[in-house]
Amino acid sequence: MKTKVLVITSMFALLTLGAMAQKSDKKFSVEFNAGAAFPVKEIGETKLNPGAGFEGLLHYRFMPHLGVYAGWGWNKLSANNSFAGSDMCFEETGYVFGLQFMHPIADYPFSYYVRGAGLYNHIEIENADGEIIHDTGHGLGFQVAGGLNFNLGENWSLNPGVKFNTLSRDLDFEGISMTMDYQYIAVRVGVIRKF
Repeated sequence: MKTKVLVITSMFALLTLGAMAQKSDKKFSVEFNAGAAFPVKEIGETKLNPGAGFEGLLHYRFMPHLGVYAGWGWNKLSANNSFAGSDMCFEETGYVFGLQFMHPIADYPFSYYVRGAGLYNHIEIENADGEIIHDTGHGLGFQVAGGLNFNLGENWSLNPGVKFNTLSRDLDFEGISMTMDYQYIAVRVGVIRKF
């Protein structure tokens, strides 16, 4: 809980400091991105299948090329056979909060971006009927991402990119104790609206 309060307080401090020295151009934006996810490693002996996910983010640019972002995301990877049974889904949901650096590429109508973020997520294991059979509880992880931002007009842009998420949570399920390292690479396409 102390970590959560510290992160939120730090983000508001950065927003306040950045707001003082900026000109009056659009600093806020909202983003919705979605796409495919590919597991990087197995969870224990469980081989995960490719899946999908999405995020909703709010950005605030407090320097010409640097900003903060926060939001909520969902990602689902399935497994034909797992320690929890057959036909299971491993869903990661929770919060993301981080920094983004975005810079134009010469005089082209697009920019590149890189992101680094913390996660406060949990993993739910669901059976074939969609019932949650285990929840790890929330914990900290991290995200790194990068891609291109294509301007579509004054207030809109398209944001394709790649991200890597990792979340490690302890699991004690029906006599099985293990650490779940939920790691995946996601290919996402986002739409951003500036205001």
